[in-house]
Amino acid sequence: MMVEPRTDATTSASAASGAPLAMRGEQLVKRFGAVTALDGVSFTLGPGEILGILGDNGAGKSTLVKILTGFHQQTAGTLYVNGQEMLLRSVDHARSLGIECVYQDLALANSLSIYHNMFLNREIVRRGPFRLLDHGKMRERAAQCLDDIGVHVPSVDLPVERLSGGQRQAIAVARAVNSDARILLLDEPLAAMGAREAALIIDLVLRLKEKGGLSIIMIMHNYAQTLDIADRIMLMQRGRVTFEQHSAQTSVPELMDIVRREYRAMRANETN
Repeated sequence: MMVEPRTDATTSASAASGAPLAMRGEQLVKRFGAVTALDGVSFTLGPGEILGILGDNGAGKSTLVKILTGFHQQTAGTLYVNGQEMLLRSVDHARSLGIECVYQDLALANSLSIYHNMFLNREIVRRGPFRLLDHGKMRERAAQCLDDIGVHVPSVDLPVERLSGGQRQAIAVARAVNSDARILLLDEPLAAMGAREAALIIDLVLRLKEKGGLSIIMIMHNYAQTLDIADRIMLMQRGRVTFEQHSAQTSVPELMDIVRREYRAMRANETN
């Protein structure tokens, strides 16, 4: 049984504050030939809000992320960024609007230092005819950025390969924040992490929320962790949004029950 998404509370809160929604999608569709990966997905992301998107493999989460970051363009539907209708033409176009994504592979250069990774492809160069890298300024700014968001490392000169999985994830998030991101997408940020490292990332995300100015979408599998972090959750199944609610108003058993009902309905349709 389909459960209708509920986005009115977020829209009302944004309207009351006078700020436009950070992002809104209306009936987003994405087809790859005969395959429909997204089938009319609508969502909202309020200013300073954390939205947790749940779903199994094949639910359409990754396709949605790629549309929101400009990697793909939707087949149909409309996307709004900060209240303006927008067709994201490329990843660079999305970044120019303050949209950054940290993927599961993190895209870090393990042999390079923390500060080099913080400025990867955005290096600071000295003025002059030879355009030499300004290592001192990059070190200083990297250390300041990490300190501002509460990420503690022995030295920004340390190679990334010497960091733990949780620390590497934190550096990838810090790099996105350092690029003046206003909308941050985190693709399975707690995947394959132990409890201690997951707690490090959860604390980081909550600190970013407290600082303000950043809206966050988290793609997740773990229901309990998502309910702990996110202001709202959105459940996707087979390319559709089947449930949406404030985290405080739902529970892991309710979400599991929705998934079970959808699975049973799908199996019943297959056997008929």
